[in-house]
Amino acid sequence: MSAVQTYRYLGPSVLRPDGLAFQTSGGPVPNPQFFTGFLTTPQPAAVGLLAVAEVARTRYHRPISPASLDPVVTGSRDRLRFESFSGCCGVYARLDALPAGLDGDIVEHGTTNVDVNNPLREALARVGGGDPLRLSVGPDDLTVTTLGGAVVEKKVPLPVRWLRGFAEVQVLASAFEPRAEIPATEAAAFLRRLPTSSDRSVLWAVPAGGSLRLTSRPVPGAVCLTGATRLTALRPMLRFARSLQVYGPTVAAGSAPVPSTWELDTGALRLSLTLSPEPYRGFSGEGAALTALAGDEVADDADLISALLSWDPTIDMDALATSAGIDQDRVRGALAQLGTAGRVGYDVSEAAYFHRVMPYDAERAERDNPRLVGARALLEGGAVESDGAAATVRSGGEVYRVRRLPDDTFTCTCQWWAKHRGQRGPCKHALAVRMAGTAAEVSR
Repeated sequence: MSAVQTYRYLGPSVLRPDGLAFQTSGGPVPNPQFFTGFLTTPQPAAVGLLAVAEVARTRYHRPISPASLDPVVTGSRDRLRFESFSGCCGVYARLDALPAGLDGDIVEHGTTNVDVNNPLREALARVGGGDPLRLSVGPDDLTVTTLGGAVVEKKVPLPVRWLRGFAEVQVLASAFEPRAEIPATEAAAFLRRLPTSSDRSVLWAVPAGGSLRLTSRPVPGAVCLTGATRLTALRPMLRFARSLQVYGPTVAAGSAPVPSTWELDTGALRLSLTLSPEPYRGFSGEGAALTALAGDEVADDADLISALLSWDPTIDMDALATSAGIDQDRVRGALAQLGTAGRVGYDVSEAAYFHRVMPYDAERAERDNPRLVGARALLEGGAVESDGAAATVRSGGEVYRVRRLPDDTFTCTCQWWAKHRGQRGPCKHALAVRMAGTAAEVSR
């Protein structure tokens, strides 16, 4: 299933004698050219672009024929970001070309899909250490010819799962903290020790001196690693990297599997892979954004925050809250709402949100989240009766008990909660109780 928005290209991406030309669509003007210049570290940049493209065409869970999905590129003041999801949506890859990695001008800001076709992949693979690599994001003429011939226009729909994945990843990653940083040499040794088969056992990486050691049990400070072969895309970049940084949420003894980010830094480039909690779990179904989307004012706040977003490399939360006249919790809810259209991402290295240009549809949040729709229907139907720290919810002829925990999460007696234990977001009953509590607070 694909999103309504469609990207149009004047031609395919090509590697010409004078440089690499990525075709774009979208942005502030039709088919803009928002960057023209050289990549200062051409071979690492080519390897990083290939890694992002490889993730886009790989299904790590139940591997079958390669997917055919195009990475997304965003130009933002002083950097370029290339992003993709795996075909199973359980791996999110991003290559950031930082200011030190670019020698050129970003003349426009925008976001588009990038056509990385087979001839282009082959051309990138041939880029050597002394070869210049010139990147032009946007068309520089009306006709472009590839080995397959001349193409004037191409349509590439953005998968709905990618939009949902963007929404979930930015919410999940915003709770990550740096857990370890090790030199590239130690990172190479660590990756060599990982299982090479499609082992789906849950492993945990624990900082140990200047490296990482693996354990089968979570401990404070550990980072979850399931489906270790999903880190394969990092390996070609290791020879250019200075260090490997690892990020994850807080865990304790007995913690369930959680997502994590693994990032190689070359100084000019950052290549990161964010892994879902388990190989069979795609980010598009995690439900992490549901709580933030449950507020009564979230849609109106999103409209306001959307108008205030600038094209700074990162989003200043304090400045947004001040300009909008709302608190940071409401700003986060608004960003989650915008995230359902892919308009917001999160950079764990800088602990900050960033902005993409994508069409915003306020109704997408509910279309893509049936639990949110169900919760609103329960609330509007008077199905929620609160009695202090607990509530009764009548749904489908059944009666459920929802309890609020000290950490502001909920338990429920429904089958969904019994199956997932809160690991895939709240059930519709818990969401309805949260909405009822918010509405009561607003009315006071």
